[in-house]
Amino acid sequence: MREIKHIVIHCTATVAGKKFTAKDIDLWHKERGWKGIGYHYVIGLDGTIEEGRPEYKIGAHVKGHNRNSIGIVYVGGLNKRLSPKDTRTRKQKRALRELLSILREKYPQARILGHRDFSTDINKNGIIEPFEFIKACPCFDARKEYCNL
Repeated sequence: MREIKHIVIHCTATVAGKKFTAKDIDLWHKERGWKGIGYHYVIGLDGTIEEGRPEYKIGAHVKGHNRNSIGIVYVGGLNKRLSPKDTRTRKQKRALRELLSILREKYPQARILGHRDFSTDINKNGIIEPFEFIKACPCFDARKEYCNL
């Protein structure tokens, strides 16, 4: 059994309002040469939670941290000008909170983080600041938003 240390939130980096499913993401990841979808869960625009890769399998969503993490992705993350933006719908926010609560019960020691929280602290001040993000994903501060779960 895997020791889960992180629950990592991602966005699909797609334009707000465009519908995509776990099947679409599975195809994108296979086109990149992966074995299949790298995320364990996908949250659609309507709040539907789809299973991606089974939890018992190592994901493919945060380089160097997949062995001990669960990956969740919400559909969206870009505005109409293709700039990073928190585009989560109310239904996505509700579904994400519910899923995170379930996963925290299952993995109480796991920290909830965004993909961007795995960036390097370039100036070594102990804080990963926006200018240091390797990615904006998930386009909101997941660590802060879900610190009380």
